[in-house]
Amino acid sequence: MEAGNKREQAQKVKYLRLLSEKYPTKESVYERLVHLQAQLGLPKGVEHFMSDLHGEYETFFHILNNCSGVIQEKVDYVFGARLTDEEKAEFCTLIYYPKEKIERMRIERRNTPEWYRENLSRLIELSKLMSYKYPLAKVKSFIPNRFASVIVELMNTRPEADQAQFVYHKRLLNMIVQIDSGAEFIEAMTVLVKRLAVDHMHIVGDFFDRGSRPDAILEKVMKCPSLDIQWGNHDILWMGAACGSEACIANVVRNNLRYNNTDVLEKGYAIGLRPLTLFAAKQYPDDPPLKASERAISVIMFKLEGQVIQRNPDYHMESRLLLDKIDYAAGTVAIDGQSYELNQKHFPTIDPAHPYRLSPEEEDIMKDLKSFFLESETLRRHVDFLYKKGSMYTCYNQNLLFHGCVPLNDDGSFTGLTFSGKTYAGRSYLDYTDRCARQAYPGQDQNMLDFMWYLWCGRRSPLSGREFKTFERMLIDDESTWKEPSDAYFHLIDDGDSCEMVLQAVGLDPQRGHIINGHVPVKAKKGENPVKAGGKAIVIDGGFCRAYHSKTGIAGYTLVSNSRGLRLLAHQTIADVRTALKENKDIESVAEAVELQTRNTTVGDTDEGKAMQEEITDLYSLLFAYQRGLLKPAD
Repeated sequence: MEAGNKREQAQKVKYLRLLSEKYPTKESVYERLVHLQAQLGLPKGVEHFMSDLHGEYETFFHILNNCSGVIQEKVDYVFGARLTDEEKAEFCTLIYYPKEKIERMRIERRNTPEWYRENLSRLIELSKLMSYKYPLAKVKSFIPNRFASVIVELMNTRPEADQAQFVYHKRLLNMIVQIDSGAEFIEAMTVLVKRLAVDHMHIVGDFFDRGSRPDAILEKVMKCPSLDIQWGNHDILWMGAACGSEACIANVVRNNLRYNNTDVLEKGYAIGLRPLTLFAAKQYPDDPPLKASERAISVIMFKLEGQVIQRNPDYHMESRLLLDKIDYAAGTVAIDGQSYELNQKHFPTIDPAHPYRLSPEEEDIMKDLKSFFLESETLRRHVDFLYKKGSMYTCYNQNLLFHGCVPLNDDGSFTGLTFSGKTYAGRSYLDYTDRCARQAYPGQDQNMLDFMWYLWCGRRSPLSGREFKTFERMLIDDESTWKEPSDAYFHLIDDGDSCEMVLQAVGLDPQRGHIINGHVPVKAKKGENPVKAGGKAIVIDGGFCRAYHSKTGIAGYTLVSNSRGLRLLAHQTIADVRTALKENKDIESVAEAVELQTRNTTVGDTDEGKAMQEEITDLYSLLFAYQRGLLKPAD
């Protein structure tokens, strides 16, 4: 016991010596302690949660710019009756789209010196109010570097308090306009306003799917200074393709052909489809080129998926092996002992004796496609970012974030999944899937590449949670075969006890915590509620993708967490950029309070605050060592 105490004491002294290199004097410790203790009492920063963006860049861009309505609320609060509704709407549009709005004002000859001074003054006033919940050092870090000193000076003047300050403030604004830099300063100020509006962003999966610009969304998100990502099943599919999984590659290509969305492949990521289209035209000469290509890659996909399933009996996906169940002469397929007629009977590339074997031409096509995916620099950069910022799940300020589900049995218990002789359930299964996804990244382990495909579409995958019926939906007209059984989680999420069990499994307080996930669009127009189990779970997939708007009845959700609680915004209509600029149109949203707190949450109540408390404890230990002579401070 005594030897253990000595080792522990030696480790503590060693740590304090390292800490003393960062804080070499008592004064530096005092300074840090004062800053940390003061910050603990500031209001918690605003968090935004978004999910299932599905490549809808324009929608995402507008929501990102208006910060889900936070900026509009702040403008209303600051300027109240001082500005008309029209003036406030125009001012908000300037904040959302500064370059475009200034150009429009220039064309209309309304960009007078007074206009620049007036809007700069408004932006400064708005920024001052929004900055009060942040320490000065953090506010400075939000300001674009090239204008930092002048903007800090403007932010710290008090023209309303003193005549000299009023004159000084006015001369600063006049000089900015006089040297023709008003536009640049307005742009810099709008960056600051938007950064002050949202302290941290959570993207709960699926950058990719039907929308045409997931690449543009990722480019925008990569500039966000504080965010985390929970992988979605469409994200993991693209990640698997970028790692070299041929089954994932075939699925990506098929999805984009099916939804007439090849621009993201050819223009976004420089992935060529010409070898495939030439092959498809030869095999299916009577079909339109796009349809022929979809048919060709679908057959390749079914073959590759069959190979993955045969290599991995642990997946228990034998029911998806259907190419060997086809009677090619009769044009039927046997499923669960029943025969169904196929709507297509021409399969020129399938050898009935070896239905899952690629033909030599198909092998060449996959070789070309694989090289395109592996060699795309833009895709590699985006996947690097998804691995760096992403994970299977995240615990953040008592919220559990994941995209799809935690697999559950019908009785509400965690489903046990066995892989390579070891069984995982609940949190251990989520951790296992996260590790496997990361091990696939080098692209050298075929087992892990196969697992990326399983994560995309496996019935027990936490990112999928349902059995895909792609074959039936494509080749059988009988819709009774289309039903896709899903995990029990998706109905048990309405049960408070199940939610508390899941929260407790990841180490969160089941009474204070929330589950936040997406994946399954909430059909708001049919009365479906995104808030489950009395607020224990919140599903924030409201259908950003335009294809889902008719089903959901809305244009997406944003969940906002601030110092006063949780609020869900259901976006009814979202103006495009042209309409926003021309008519100063904004997002029409309906807000619902999910949880209101009896007291404001402070930084001290957050995960960041806990880390600060630990640092404070260490600093007191260092100060004690200085004061008692255990360590010598620098002169």
